[in-house]
Amino acid sequence: MSEHTPFPIRQWCEDDRPREKLLLKGKSILTDAELLAILIGSGSRNESAVGLGQRILLSVGNNLAALGKLSVAQLMQFRGIGEVKALTIVAAVELARRRRMSESAALTQIQSSQSVFELMQPVIGDLPHEEFWIIYLNNANRVIGKSQLSKGGITGTLVDVRLVYKTALELGATGIILSHNHPSGALKPSESDRQITRKLKLAGEHLDIKVLDHVIVTESGWLSFADEGLL
Repeated sequence: MSEHTPFPIRQWCEDDRPREKLLLKGKSILTDAELLAILIGSGSRNESAVGLGQRILLSVGNNLAALGKLSVAQLMQFRGIGEVKALTIVAAVELARRRRMSESAALTQIQSSQSVFELMQPVIGDLPHEEFWIIYLNNANRVIGKSQLSKGGITGTLVDVRLVYKTALELGATGIILSHNHPSGALKPSESDRQITRKLKLAGEHLDIKVLDHVIVTESGWLSFADEGLL
């Protein structure tokens, strides 16, 4: 065989196959396990990098969002994953999350509750704790700012209404949208959620600043107070 004749994929070292496939055929053809194998780099004598990637993905139900929640310590529980490999995986997942945030930041005009979901899901959708955010809009429904109101849960009695509308006035906002996440995945507003909405809506009426919506965000879905007629 000529030294210039390429070896067929089946003759490559198993750890090299994902890298070679990416170079020759493009990234879209690779499976999640093969992409993860490239991050892992090499396997062991008893298991290829692809096999290790498959084992890690199987442990999280082949769910990439769940993979993104694994810590360095949790990844190091897998035989064959040391600190460097675990850090590489965590860093890659974080870059993917930041890319989604950058893409959502380009969405400057809110046209529907889905727009709110696309804006906020990368920010709060995957968090293990609850966060409450305010989105500030101008009269063209363009986002002119957003800020975290609380972290770790909130009740209507703890809402700092003055801070919310002080920021709104400083930004020149004519409308606001409330948004928070439910780490449980449940898309059902609590009485506290309803109380917060009523309190902020009433306060905004005196300042001619409308509460346009309250959107509850989960990892994969959302509930809109406006869509459900709850405003």
